[in-house]
Amino acid sequence: MRIIQEDTAGVVIDIQERLLPHIHDSKNVLNNCLKLIGGLQILSVPLTVTQQYTRGLGPTEPSVVSKFSSFRFIEKTAFSCCGEPAFIDEIARNGKKNIIICGIESHVCVLQTCLDLIDGGYNPVVVEDCVSSRTPGDKVTAIERMRQEGARIATYESILFEMTRYSGTETFKKISGLVK
Repeated sequence: MRIIQEDTAGVVIDIQERLLPHIHDSKNVLNNCLKLIGGLQILSVPLTVTQQYTRGLGPTEPSVVSKFSSFRFIEKTAFSCCGEPAFIDEIARNGKKNIIICGIESHVCVLQTCLDLIDGGYNPVVVEDCVSSRTPGDKVTAIERMRQEGARIATYESILFEMTRYSGTETFKKISGLVK
C-alpha cells in the first residue's frame, strides 16, 4: 500500500520533558522526530500532539513545541491516544486513513494507539527511527508486535520521500534539505 500525502495525518505521542531523558537514544530519536514533523509540515500533513498526564510527565519538549506556529496538544491519561475522545474526534475530523506515528514509549502508548487505530479502520504507519522506549528490547518487541498486527513500519526519510513522490520539485528540495 502506497502512503499518499492527501490521505495522511500524523500524531506526535507524548514527547515530554520529564520522560524523554529516560528514553533509549533520546537525542537521536528527538532529532529524527523534529525532522519528521518539519517534513510533514512541508507536505501540509495535519499533526496532532498528545501529552500523557502532564502534571506528572511535564509539558511537551520545547524543541517540539517550537516547530508549531500555534502549539496545542490533547491531554490524555489513557495510554492509547484513542482512549481520549478529543483525539478520536480530531482524527475523524481530519478524514485521513493513514496515520503516521512518532513518539514514546514504543511498547506502551505507541503500541496501544497503533492497535486501537487498526481496530478503528485506520492504517497506522509507525516511524521506527522516531519511536523508542526506556530499553531497546521493549522497542524491538513493540515494533514486531505492531508489524504482526498489521501496522506499516517505515523510517522518517523513507516516508517523507514516499509522500513527496517526485524529484525536481520545490517540495523535494525542501524535504531533501531537511533530511541531509
